[in-house]
Amino acid sequence: MNTVGILSIEEIKRRIQICDYLCVAQLFLQDNILLERPLEFDDIKPRLLGHWGTCHGINVAYANLKAKYKDDPNFSFILGPGHGFPALQANLFLDGELLKIDENATLTKEGIDYICRNFSWPDGFPSHASPFTPGVITEGGELGYALGNAYGFALGHPKKTIAVLIGDGELETATAIDSLNLRNLLSGSKNGKILPILHLNGYKISGPTIYGRKSERELNEMIRGFGFTPRSIEGDHTEDFQKALKEDIESPFYIMRTEKGYGGPNRYHKAHQIPLKNPKTDEKELKELEEWLKSYRPEEILTEITKERKDD
Repeated sequence: MNTVGILSIEEIKRRIQICDYLCVAQLFLQDNILLERPLEFDDIKPRLLGHWGTCHGINVAYANLKAKYKDDPNFSFILGPGHGFPALQANLFLDGELLKIDENATLTKEGIDYICRNFSWPDGFPSHASPFTPGVITEGGELGYALGNAYGFALGHPKKTIAVLIGDGELETATAIDSLNLRNLLSGSKNGKILPILHLNGYKISGPTIYGRKSERELNEMIRGFGFTPRSIEGDHTEDFQKALKEDIESPFYIMRTEKGYGGPNRYHKAHQIPLKNPKTDEKELKELEEWLKSYRPEEILTEITKERKDD
């Protein structure tokens, strides 16, 4: 079996699938969360609000980083695209971090129902990352601060390793692009190590990103100009991701490519927010949502989540 630390490549991939499922369930479902019966209109939330497009890529990065740094107390992860909150919450839930501040977020069927039903809901969880979330200090709707926060966190902490995921739309902000200069100001043995990861899915809201349109050579040369060493990763190739993390690269800057909205219905595959607008009233869309959810093998998820907690 191909293993990474205590996790196999297959386990990393399955974790990504489980978190993808939890993202979709948070966005759409108020009942029948694990599809224990055929999906019905009443199972769908009356108001659909949130972002799917970036979630798969966040889950890919989080799962691979967790496999590499799970037992490192000096490792931290900073998320730039905070509007992909369903993914962050799915991972915090799966790792038991959400339970530390919310006694209802248990790794049980009731806990799964709780986080999904209460996502983007009055008196529940917000649609974006917020200071209510463990470890979050800014509102997720404000893009651009992630890399600057990472360097500030590393300042004076030489043992720290901090991975920071930056959206390609986010990198177009003045704050984010200017934060690349911090490598020249804060590199050295007295500060921690920063692992910037550009999540290059090519799109922002309704159009392509600047960096998604650049050639690979042009993007790499720009990154080198800021003093980093670019390393491309095909995000869904777990072996490639793990290989990149193991390489001894001076001032690495990872470019992780995943498809926008990967896994969703084909006709909406690059959706930024909600891929299916009317599954509560449209029989065809309800069936598409059910098929999408079933692709993640929901009948196995409760057993796997319970086992994950026992293994920890």
